[in-house]
Amino acid sequence: MNVIVVKNAAEGGKKGAEIFMTAWQNGAKVYGLATGSTPLTTYAELCSSAIDFRKCTSVNLDEYVGLGPDDEQSYAYFMQKHLFNQKPFAHSYIPNGLAPDLAKEVAHYDQIIADHPVDLQILGIGRNGHIGFNEPGTPFDSTTHEVQLTQSTIDANSRFFANEADVPRSALSMGMASIMQAHQILLEAYGDAKADAIAKAIEGPVTEDVPASILQRHPNVTIIIDEAAAQKLHGQY
Repeated sequence: MNVIVVKNAAEGGKKGAEIFMTAWQNGAKVYGLATGSTPLTTYAELCSSAIDFRKCTSVNLDEYVGLGPDDEQSYAYFMQKHLFNQKPFAHSYIPNGLAPDLAKEVAHYDQIIADHPVDLQILGIGRNGHIGFNEPGTPFDSTTHEVQLTQSTIDANSRFFANEADVPRSALSMGMASIMQAHQILLEAYGDAKADAIAKAIEGPVTEDVPASILQRHPNVTIIIDEAAAQKLHGQY
């Protein structure tokens, strides 16, 4: 693992965009994308950069079940607002949260990932160590699946909704094995609330109880964290 400690999320976003730019300059064509507040500074830097994704493909990590792309809380809407409107891709794939048959949608998304191997995957991390919507206990060999969200994840995401009751209770997510197939992985985390999860992911045992700990087994991972998220690490980075 290459661990980079920065002052704040703004500096982290610059570093994250540099990694995207290097991958793009080296011929990366498929980008695995994440949503949430963590990658926003990286996406903002990409939007103001010279990078051109018009011949590239994006494959998103996840989407809420029950929300369509026109819903302002959907991840499809998020991606349009924060990246795609400014930096369009030739093809952008996001799980269909309104699919009438979720089992078929899961199989369909697995095929999309198989047809478009991810060159660079960006991730955030949940307070309980989840990546994507792979909650603690998710098998490391899992592929795309429907996830029943834990209360801690519902609570964390409720800030984006008018009421906690409006937060969807399940989502479609790339699985752990799907994420690990990416050629390169970039994980970002900022703030005190992520310090415990980061310490366990980087320095703790590899266990399904901390999904992000599996990244210790990946040959090409960069982790960008601010000083607050790094405060419980014991090693020198």
